[in-house]
Amino acid sequence: MTNNVKQIWAAGKVAVNGWLAIPSGFSAEVMAQCGFDSVTVDLQHGVQDYASMVQCFQAMQAHPVTPMVRVPWNEPGIIGKVLDGGAYGVICPMVNTKQEAEAFVQACKYPPRGTRSNGPIRAGLYGSSGNYQTTANDETLCIPMIETKTAVDNMEAILDVDGIAGVYVGPSDLGFSYGLVPKLDREEPEILKIYDKLLKECDKRGIYPGIHCSGPAGAAKNIGMGFKLVTLLNDSGIMATGAKAWVGETRKNSGGKA
Repeated sequence: MTNNVKQIWAAGKVAVNGWLAIPSGFSAEVMAQCGFDSVTVDLQHGVQDYASMVQCFQAMQAHPVTPMVRVPWNEPGIIGKVLDGGAYGVICPMVNTKQEAEAFVQACKYPPRGTRSNGPIRAGLYGSSGNYQTTANDETLCIPMIETKTAVDNMEAILDVDGIAGVYVGPSDLGFSYGLVPKLDREEPEILKIYDKLLKECDKRGIYPGIHCSGPAGAAKNIGMGFKLVTLLNDSGIMATGAKAWVGETRKNSGGKA
């Protein structure tokens, strides 16, 4: 198996990530044809479940996107199960300490690095010549989320955990934990200072920082800061944004008839 996001990062480029909240293979198939480098199924805040995740992966498999998952929590059962289902990367929410980061990596990796149980029911189909187990530890991405004040306080210890390929900023929860209004594109100096430190610490360690954005303007700004993976909202948000804009434009141009 080959992870295209790893190749993009190795080439010094930025991965543009899609996000699936809608539990539909058709929605996933449409998103997979839109030019994203990776597409993430959200099991935490979307309305996806494990079965719909598998359907999304099946729908995307014909297209050159890397399938990833945000798991609902740092729990080894679901982490192993999404990897068995074909995830090439796992984004894990609310990783606040070095111990939690280590537990996350352990759940993602086969022995001797970790404790993942063998049984790659779908993922094994992706391995060339049946050698999935020999490549999975290197090719699957462990990406803990930094999204609380506690995680920021423990940032360096979290990043020092061997096996972490990237980190992912949840701007809404991060701001929330500092007493700010939850939103995606942040401009507060205290939050931007955290971003700056995170980017520098990641660069020191060869770790790739990612972030959730509200759209292309926010993504471009974050790319300019140095983020290496940017998510463009999610499928339901993109649909709502486009629909609202088109309805508004129709009413505006109708001469009062609509």
